[in-house]
This record gives sequence, structure tokens and C-alpha cells, in this order.
Amino acid sequence: MEKNNILTVKNLKKYFVTQQGIVKAVNGIDFSIKEGEIFGLVGESGSGKSTVAYTVVGLYKPTEGEITYYNQDIST
Repeated sequence: MEKNNILTVKNLKKYFVTQQGIVKAVNGIDFSIKEGEIFGLVGESGSGKSTVAYTVVGLYKPTEGEITYYNQDIST
């Protein structure tokens, strides 16, 4: 039996406007987490891990993309 997706992230983008211009902190990532899976978000310092996490939990609004939790859109 196929397990359902708990969380799905499609084409997630998060940009910040700074005095130096636009910073593309996250630029179009996709992933999904199924029931029972263990998920880790790894990468180098400054690669956007915290920005992804903050966006998924709703602390940041995505610039673009879709985040669904149990098939409910939570990206707005």
C-alpha cells in the first residue's frame, strides 16, 4: 500500500529585498515527505535550510511556490 504525502513542497522560492538588491535565498526546490518517513534538510552554511524551514512552518511567506500539508494549501 502506498503511503500518503504528509507535506509537499513544489517550486518553493523565497526572495529577500536588500540594499544590494534581491537575494534568492531559496530558488525553486521540490520535496515531499510521506507518512512514516524521516526527513533531514542538510546543506552548507548559507544554503537556505533555515529559510526553507521558516517558510514551511509559516514564519515567512513564500515568494512563489506551493506548500501542502495533508493536501491542504498552507502557502498563503
